[in-house]
Amino acid sequence: MDIFDMFFGGGGRMARERRGKNVVHQLSVTLEDLYNGVTKKLALQKNVICEKCEGVGGKKGSVEKCPLCKGRGMQIHIQQIGPGMVQQIQTVCVECKGQGERINPKDRCESCSGAKVTREKKIIEVHVEKGMKDGQKILFHGEGDQEPELEPGDVIIVLDQKDHSVFQRRGHDLVMKMKIQLSEALCGFKKTIKTLDDRTLVITSKSGEVVKHGDLKCVHNEGMPIYKAPLERGTLIIQFLVIFPEKHWLSPEKLPQLEALLPPRQTVRITEDMDQVELKEFNPSEQNWRQHREAYEEDDDGPRAGVQCQTA
Repeated sequence: MDIFDMFFGGGGRMARERRGKNVVHQLSVTLEDLYNGVTKKLALQKNVICEKCEGVGGKKGSVEKCPLCKGRGMQIHIQQIGPGMVQQIQTVCVECKGQGERINPKDRCESCSGAKVTREKKIIEVHVEKGMKDGQKILFHGEGDQEPELEPGDVIIVLDQKDHSVFQRRGHDLVMKMKIQLSEALCGFKKTIKTLDDRTLVITSKSGEVVKHGDLKCVHNEGMPIYKAPLERGTLIIQFLVIFPEKHWLSPEKLPQLEALLPPRQTVRITEDMDQVELKEFNPSEQNWRQHREAYEEDDDGPRAGVQCQTA
């Protein structure tokens, strides 16, 4: 091969094929794994250079250039698609299966059957560090499939975090929901939280401090560890959901006592020209409501149903 072919011909192909393909694997992890760090073993199947033939594929001198494709591994076919019109189609060589060479069956290596590589089981240890994230990649350089005259590619492990029953991760923060009774929301409470590293936190609401439904409170330095700085942690964010009592939970004769303890209700002056109506339970799944809602909802492509535009 001359200098021109080396840089612009065959050498260009060699440059493109210098490294093998990377192999990507997903590794399932829990939120606890990402919080505490963990080491997991992963079994991989990979191609390795055949030791018996040293990646030749057969006996020494038995490998010859494929006569059909002249060692290119590809075949060019010319197909006429119309008067004076032809189409050039490139396909993988059927003789050498794209290898550019062939080996007489009787001379092929018994270990790899001429494939030059064998399949091998490889156990790798994946170190998941504290604070790593869902989708983060861990690289194992040169652990991909081996192929003669090529540098092996990499094995890339992609972390796949499972959903957690209590916590949701938001960057460095952890978010959770906590249900409290109405009495706790009004009069204070003590609650415990089990952390991802199996500690127990005690949180306290001060007496007289009202916690409303949907309120957000936080505990600093109890979120996720910061990657590469695990002694620092984000924030634990708690959303409170106030549970109200069921109907008729208090006898009618005791209601005035409760009312006397609560903020006064709004006084409404009723006059004769006002219409007093009956308040009933609403069921949004009723058929009449669905039809009414569909008829008047805003359409993205035009005005609401039932509204006609006038033209001059």
